Amino acid sequence: MGSLGSNGDFDTFVAARGPRLLRIAWLLTGDAHLAEDLLQTVLAKVWPKWDKIAHDRPEAYIRAALVNTHTSWWRRRWRGEVPHGELPDQPGRWSTPGHDPYASVDLEQSLAAAVRALPPRQRAVVVLRYFEDLSVEETAATLGCTPGTVKSQSAKALRTLRTLLPSSAVEEGGDCYARA
Repeated sequence: MGSLGSNGDFDTFVAARGPRLLRIAWLLTGDAHLAEDLLQTVLAKVWPKWDKIAHDRPEAYIRAALVNTHTSWWRRRWRGEVPHGELPDQPGRWSTPGHDPYASVDLEQSLAAAVRALPPRQRAVVVLRYFEDLSVEETAATLGCTPGTVKSQSAKALRTLRTLLPSSAVEEGGDCYARA
């Protein structure tokens, strides 16, 4: 397994980087419970190998493991009917003049839904490039592909996001939605 010292290092690493890793998992899965399961699964896989990976960019290793594990889950998942607990808002419900106090939440929810609608590879590229702010080369290394693949997947994903997001979200979001 590992020495007591390395377990402490692992615990310290998880305590410090856990929230960021959980955010990556949530962006990949779109569900808080699945994100926790994904992160827990990956951390359980990484723990026995901690002595080997601790000194060589462990966060990058865990990010790649999150993407790969999520992809394998996605391939196995049943894609039939999905029950919804809430009905969509009716048109005109919030159409009062003035400032909408929920606009930023609406934008965040729209963006999260649009990202979840992307194919797994494009979703992984978007999460790593734009939410984790990795370079093209770092993203390519994490995903095990070429920088050209990252660029093309990114361009396709951004084009899809522009069609999925309402035009008001694109205008409010500024440059991050306006350019590829």
